Amino acid sequence: MTTDAQEACFEAGIKFGSLYHQFAGTPVSPASARSLERAMAEAIENQPHCEAVDVTILDDRLAAAIDHGYTELTGRFMEVEMRVAYGDVRVRTRMEMEDGYPLMRLVAVEAGTTGDGE
Repeated sequence: MTTDAQEACFEAGIKFGSLYHQFAGTPVSPASARSLERAMAEAIENQPHCEAVDVTILDDRLAAAIDHGYTELTGRFMEVEMRVAYGDVRVRTRMEMEDGYPLMRLVAVEAGTTGDGE
């Protein structure tokens, strides 16, 4: 039997895997960055238990990598924050670069915060 906290953490991992592997490699330019941020967030927010996703494409890093008008999206060009709720637990997560790797981590696991009784 799993706990609500374990389920919430699992759901967060699924959502990060989906976000990263669905969109990595997408052609992106400064002109398309905002619409891609919205598309990524809205796609993941459709998944069960997802409360909110905030995707930020880092314009300075993106501009430095542009070749022939665009580049491919990778973890080095974005920061992501996500909130997932399961039962009475909310999980806050973040993805950001650490030592050249897009690290996805738990920021907080908060019990007694959702009140949805799932």
